[in-house]
Amino acid sequence: MLIAAAAILVGFIILIWSADLFIAGAASIAESMGMSPIIIGLTIVSLGTSAPEVLVAFIATMSDAGNLAIGNAIGSNIANIGLVLGISLLVIPMCVHRSCMRQEMPVLLTVTCGVGFLLLDGELSRLDGYLMMGALILLLSQMVRSQVRDSIISEEAEDEPLPHLPLGRAKLTFLLGLALLIASSRLLVWGAVEIAEQLGVSQLIIGLTIVAVGTSLPELAATIASALRGHAEIALGNVIGSNLFNLLAVMAIPGIVAPEVLEPDVLSRDYLAMTALTVFLAVAIYISRRGGKAPPDHAYLGRSMGVVLVSFYAMYYYWLYLTI
Repeated sequence: MLIAAAAILVGFIILIWSADLFIAGAASIAESMGMSPIIIGLTIVSLGTSAPEVLVAFIATMSDAGNLAIGNAIGSNIANIGLVLGISLLVIPMCVHRSCMRQEMPVLLTVTCGVGFLLLDGELSRLDGYLMMGALILLLSQMVRSQVRDSIISEEAEDEPLPHLPLGRAKLTFLLGLALLIASSRLLVWGAVEIAEQLGVSQLIIGLTIVAVGTSLPELAATIASALRGHAEIALGNVIGSNLFNLLAVMAIPGIVAPEVLEPDVLSRDYLAMTALTVFLAVAIYISRRGGKAPPDHAYLGRSMGVVLVSFYAMYYYWLYLTI
């Protein structure tokens, strides 16, 4: 048990560090190829924070632990809203521009409902996985085009700090980050499976809790950093983009690599909780637009919302405890 716990801890530390190396190398290579800072920030940097979830999902699926990967995707989405966004709002309130209310949130709601519909048969099939990946490619291209045209997001993206490494060092950093991502993912999955077996709980529960929280730490750091710099659109965009990526890429991996039969609680408890939290956030953003603290064409999310989101996350853990 101690060895497995140490493997998880070391795996998380290396996973987060290697993700930073991977992003720094990839962003610097893209910059040397002439890609604009806005595109780099909206694609490589934003999606790079989801690299831990992708690698963990792939390694878990290849290790016959597909339910751990599914739990990681759903649990990460719950953690991104309840924990990451909740803590970020406790640190500093955010004003959300109407473009987010009209574009990103409706897309997240649609994808959440669409993926839920695909899973209603209790199976994550290869067809489901390919449909998710196809939807991801279409959405990414559309969102990047719309966000580049959005003057507010473009200005915030230009102000976000990007790594600037010489090309040779960037390539080494990229390869080192990728190698460490793979190695730490293997270590983390091994430790998580061992813990699940020794505690007598399902791999799904470990994926929903320990693994989900650990792989959400990059989003927490990125979101708080952007919020502190006054970049609310980038901060909230990190959460929405990560959740979309988890649903359409991380969830798709087990289906494409090794189709999975879902545990009964996935839909009746976990996906339901994730959907309810997503809908609650969308409704709260819409209602807060009419509040006195919201500037014109903005919604205001204050510390009270942060308390509610963190409390929801705590209640979800209590629900897990009751149903184990």
